[in-house]
Amino acid sequence: MENVVLIIHLLLALALIGVVLLQRSEGGGLGMGGGGGGAMTGRAAATALGKITWALAIAFIATSLTLTILAAQKSAGSSVLDRITDAPAPSPAEPDLPDAGGSLLPPAADDTSPLTPSAD
Repeated sequence: MENVVLIIHLLLALALIGVVLLQRSEGGGLGMGGGGGGAMTGRAAATALGKITWALAIAFIATSLTLTILAAQKSAGSSVLDRITDAPAPSPAEPDLPDAGGSLLPPAADDTSPLTPSAD
């Protein structure tokens, strides 16, 4: 059931993106510009694409709410804290470090290893 609703949700999202991209740009952003209708009306004429956009948006919100309800019902008896307390505590083991002579410190100044240049 959840997978079916999720697939419908994804298809609605793609359709909503496509319909929004097909609409004519009115410029001005946030509904500030353009429009059909009267000279001073604040509402543009409802087009077929506008109605389809509203229908897809309502269906998208409905599937979002449905998915939320399904997920809440699935995890109704458990909590994240219950899963943390049930898990065994990890043992404090030594981390795996590369073996570089047994020390992570840089070589001392008087060290005469072949990697350090000699002061001649």
